[in-house]
Amino acid sequence: MTPAGRRRKGSRVEREIVALHLEAGIPARRVPLSGAQEGWKGDIVIDAVGGLVAEVKSRRNGAGWATLARWLGDHDLLVLREDRAEPLVAMPWRTYLRLLRGGKE
Repeated sequence: MTPAGRRRKGSRVEREIVALHLEAGIPARRVPLSGAQEGWKGDIVIDAVGGLVAEVKSRRNGAGWATLARWLGDHDLLVLREDRAEPLVAMPWRTYLRLLRGGKE
């Protein structure tokens, strides 16, 4: 895929993720130029629980995520911890929405 094609795909996926938030009643917006503009970072801002900045990644076949999905299984969260580093938390969309909605489905 060309750099322009990757940019278009990235922008499309960012817009889709923002739309999913808005459909769920959670304010969200894209960051100008996907964070490339001075003073901005990340791809989208979720205006909930004090504001969250998200990086959005997409893969055609989910390459790189198969192991994460297997480890997550049917659990709500996957916590990953590298030695001497802050833990990383991955979760399904349904769990993420439940957290943002204060425990409500």
